[in-house]
Amino acid sequence: MHVFDLTRALIDIPSITPEEEQAGLYLYDYLSRLTATYNGVIEKHEVEPRRWNVFAHFGTPIVTLSTHMDTVPPYVPSRVDDEFIWGRGACDTKGIIASMITAAERLLEKGVRDFGLLFVVGEERNSAGANYASQHPRGSNFFINAEPTENKLALGSKGALRYELVARGRMAHSAYPELGDSAINKLLDALDAVRRVKLPVDDVLGPSTLNIGTIHGGRAPNVIPDEARAEIFVRLVGDSTSTRKALEDAVGNTVELNFVLEIPAIKLTAVGGLPTTVVAYTTDIPAFLGAWGEPLLLGPGTIHVAHTLDERVPKQQLLEAVEIYQKMVIELQK
Repeated sequence: MHVFDLTRALIDIPSITPEEEQAGLYLYDYLSRLTATYNGVIEKHEVEPRRWNVFAHFGTPIVTLSTHMDTVPPYVPSRVDDEFIWGRGACDTKGIIASMITAAERLLEKGVRDFGLLFVVGEERNSAGANYASQHPRGSNFFINAEPTENKLALGSKGALRYELVARGRMAHSAYPELGDSAINKLLDALDAVRRVKLPVDDVLGPSTLNIGTIHGGRAPNVIPDEARAEIFVRLVGDSTSTRKALEDAVGNTVELNFVLEIPAIKLTAVGGLPTTVVAYTTDIPAFLGAWGEPLLLGPGTIHVAHTLDERVPKQQLLEAVEIYQKMVIELQK
């Protein structure tokens, strides 16, 4: 199947986290035909009921090509024009999967073996598939992970630090605010202090950034609120120790600062003279813990349209990715 047709076929299978079952079945069936033709091995690794990673390999894999099969909501069916393929997952990451499979087909036609394809579940939420895979490595030396990088080799990606802030107060009639204790006022003061924190800057990854993602609280406009919550998300560029202490100091004892998640920032190496970039998002790479080999990061499309209703991938970049993945596999096997 042509890379454009395969991209559209994958887009048209909804796979919003955690409902990747049909996409997993499609990939398993497609790769089963490839492994049967070229004397490969196909494996289905159950991560959770009706959710599995799909791994195909040809010989002993020195290089593994990998990305995730799940998407964010909402589902958007595919469409095509002269320049782009559109739809949910077009660049994040159904087009990438199609490019990797097409590259694998071309490599096998040339007699190249000793590589694998690994497609995992759950990246968009908690890296469930990557966490499972890290405990079940298959011995490859290099791991080409893919997210939209416009076919540039990423020299690094930022990490993530997530907290929930919880403020508690005392309800009262809003006509007599002195009888209550506003949780929302406490939360707003804490968030203002958080926004004033000076975050680290890295020479390669650039500045850390802060996002106040959600705010909830209160009972009604005429009630002094007894509880309020907010979620904050920091894009890390290095060790989190100083950032965590700065946030704790800024909040003090006025609200609860509840740790939710940390994904470390990573720095990667360049190979093959490919153009390079630095990305501000997180990937599955930290969750793999290096168990599948030295990680590299490259894929067609731009992250700027991922997770939007205008998600799309340039056709030309899909074709380029097919060639780049082949060259990377051959180069890394030397």
